[in-house]
Amino acid sequence: MFALRHFNSSLLPHWGDGSASVVEAMVTAMEQQQENVTAVQNQTSGVISVVLPMSLGIISNMVALFILVNAYSLQRRRSKATFLLFATSLVITDFFGHVIPGALVLRLYLTGGQSTEDSSDSMCQFLGGSMVFFGLCPLFMGCAMAAERCLGVSKPLLHSSLVTKTRTKVCLSVIWLAALCVALLPCFQLGSYTYQEPKTWCFINVLNDTMGVDVAFVALFSGLGLTSLAVALVCNTLSGLTLVLARIRRQPGSHHSARSHDIEMVVQLIGIMVTSCICWSPLLIFALMSVIHSSSRTVGENLTNYQTLMHIGVRLATWNQILDPWVYILLRRTVLRKIYLIVKCQAGLKDTVMGRWEKSLYPSLDQKEVQQTTPLCLLACFFSDLK
Repeated sequence: MFALRHFNSSLLPHWGDGSASVVEAMVTAMEQQQENVTAVQNQTSGVISVVLPMSLGIISNMVALFILVNAYSLQRRRSKATFLLFATSLVITDFFGHVIPGALVLRLYLTGGQSTEDSSDSMCQFLGGSMVFFGLCPLFMGCAMAAERCLGVSKPLLHSSLVTKTRTKVCLSVIWLAALCVALLPCFQLGSYTYQEPKTWCFINVLNDTMGVDVAFVALFSGLGLTSLAVALVCNTLSGLTLVLARIRRQPGSHHSARSHDIEMVVQLIGIMVTSCICWSPLLIFALMSVIHSSSRTVGENLTNYQTLMHIGVRLATWNQILDPWVYILLRRTVLRKIYLIVKCQAGLKDTVMGRWEKSLYPSLDQKEVQQTTPLCLLACFFSDLK
């Protein structure tokens, strides 16, 4: 294209002004056509990159919500009911956190990106606030769930006297309110939202003429997120160590069905924590790095690199709302039991530490029956039981 644009400087004068105008028009048309094709290709790939994860997230959250509501209606143990209430709220939050920002981003892709030069338009403000709100809520909930389980495992009597359904609902309301207050800070000129490259999503201003309030806003957002992950890590570690010690000290033949429920919940919390760390830590860290370098005016030629890091970070954060439901779907005791039985049947494991768990965890299964179960029967049982 560059050669075509400049070749008239040497050849076109010999053709005359009329011929030169025709050739210039043809070159311009070819360039415009190429730009249109590239724009359509970028728009199509962008729409696909939004629609596919959005559809997967909706399906995942709906399946998890159905299982959770069914399990909550059948649950009689108060500690398990509290955990299911937290988990249900987390799935509902993830569902709306996937649909609302996803629909806005999809609209921006369909309209070709930023539709106005004003970065403070209402759509950008709403999209940025939604991303902050629906980003903090799962992190806060994961932290609260880990703290609740740590108390339930280490101090069960204190847990039974303190934790009730009413207080759980109050805790959830406080979490939603706290996340909303942080998301609304730009409305009081405490930070700002702006379009991020490639102008198809909005987030906290971390690269464009950042000021002190922007640094404080990003530090607050990243600090709250990373602190929530750290608290969840500590609580889940304490819960896991408590359960391991209880397992070691347990007398042979003692009943520990309650502990099996605790193990299930702690395993699910660890899965949620690991997923949140992998998906959210990059965005929290990249945002903090970007705003610090931007405020000190040291971004310079690395601006494109920081924009790319932010784009990668938000893509990873989006997958958190897709993977969270599958943590509960796949790490349920029913599913883990079937997987364990299939693996044991195939590998022929006998007289192991896992074997000693079997009778107390699953009293409905006779030992002889388990050993004689065929892989085909186990597979049928695995796929038929989703409760």
